[in-house]
Amino acid sequence: MPQNNPKTAVIIVAAGSGTRLNSGSSDLPKQYQLLDDKTVLEHTINAFTQHHLIDVVMPVISVPHQSNYDALDLDDAKLLAPVLGGKTRQSSVLAGLNALQLHNPDVVLIHDAARPFVSAQIITDVIDASMDGGAIPALPITDTLKFSPDGISITQTLDRTQHFVAQTPQGFAFAKILSAHIKAQAQSSTDFTDDASIAEWANMDVSIVTGEVQNKKITFSQDLAEARSSMNDNNKLETRVGSGYDVHAFEVGNEVILGGIHIPFDKKLKGHSDADVALHTITDAIYGALAEGDIGQHFPPADDKWKNKDSAVFLEHAISRLSARSARLVNVDLTIICEQPKIGPHCIAMRQNIADICKVSVSRVSVKATTSEKLGFTGRGEGIAAQAVVAIELPAKD
Repeated sequence: MPQNNPKTAVIIVAAGSGTRLNSGSSDLPKQYQLLDDKTVLEHTINAFTQHHLIDVVMPVISVPHQSNYDALDLDDAKLLAPVLGGKTRQSSVLAGLNALQLHNPDVVLIHDAARPFVSAQIITDVIDASMDGGAIPALPITDTLKFSPDGISITQTLDRTQHFVAQTPQGFAFAKILSAHIKAQAQSSTDFTDDASIAEWANMDVSIVTGEVQNKKITFSQDLAEARSSMNDNNKLETRVGSGYDVHAFEVGNEVILGGIHIPFDKKLKGHSDADVALHTITDAIYGALAEGDIGQHFPPADDKWKNKDSAVFLEHAISRLSARSARLVNVDLTIICEQPKIGPHCIAMRQNIADICKVSVSRVSVKATTSEKLGFTGRGEGIAAQAVVAIELPAKD
C-alpha cells in the first residue's frame, strides 16, 4: 500500500432493470431483492462504506427505482446522494463520474450493484494497482475454451491461459477514466460492456489482480438462489494453513536459484530439478493446506521428465489445484536459512516473482532470510534450508 493513501471514490452501478433475473416471485430488479435481512444493493454498498480506504460511495440508480432506493433509508457518512443513470451502463457510469468531479478523487472504483460478496482484499488490491492507470480483478479460465461462430459448430480451441473472466470493482485513475468515458461517448459507436474496455480503447494501461470465485455477479434466478444459499453458515469459506520445509545441499557451480531468481555464487544447489528450495517449500505448503500430499508425490524425483525442470512448474500446479477446488491463496510467508549467499538484496525480486507465479498481489508474499548462527549443516555452509507457511480460503463444505 502506498504511504499516502489515494482519495478513493466508488461508483455503484445500480440503474439496471434486471430483466434476465426472472425470479418468478418478484418484479423487483435484482439489486432490490433480499439476501438474508438486507437487499443485494445494501450488502454491496456496505462492503465499500465499511472499507477503511474508501472515502465516498456514490450509487447510480434509475428513475423508476427512486422510491425503492429511498425506502432503504440508508445512512452512512461516506454515502453520497444517488445519481440518476442513463439508458445504458456506459451512460450511467459517465453520470456518476461527472458527479464525482466535485469530490476530486485520485482513484475511482466502478462496481456492479449485483456483486454483493466483494471482499475487502479485492478492494484493497484494486486500489493498489489503479493509481497510474487501471486494474480489474479477474479469474483464469480452467475449462477448455471453444470458439463457435454460429453457436453450433466448433471451429477452434482457444488457449485458455491467455483468457480471463473479468469482475468488478474495476479501478482507475479518476481523471484518466473520466476523459476516456467522455471521448468514448463522443467518438465511438461501440457498445462497451465494462469500463476496462473503454480504458483499453483509450490506450490506458489496465492490469489484472486476482479475483475471487465468490465475487460472482447475480444475473439469473439461479444466481440469486445460490447467493441466498451462500448466506448460510454451512456455505461460508474457511481458512486453512499449510507448512512446508525443504533442504538442498551445495555442489560445484556458479549460481543458486531461489524464488526463481538467479543469484551469482561460487556453488549451486544439488537437486533433480533446478533445486529451487524456496519454490519447493511454498509448493509443499500449498499441497499441505489442501491435504493433497507433497511435491514428491506429484513430481517424483525418479522421473526424468522433471530433470532440470524450472520449479515454477511445480508451484503453478499447486496454484491450479487451488483453482480446481474454488480456493484462493491468502498469503505466503517464506523464510530462507543459510549463511551464504546474502539473501536480503534479492528479497524484493523474489517476492515479485513468487507473486507473479501465484497470481496474487506482492503484498501477500513475504520473503525473509536468517542464518543458523554457524550451527548445523546450514551453519557449516553445506546447503540451504527453507520453510514456508501459507494460508488459503476454500469452501467450508469442501
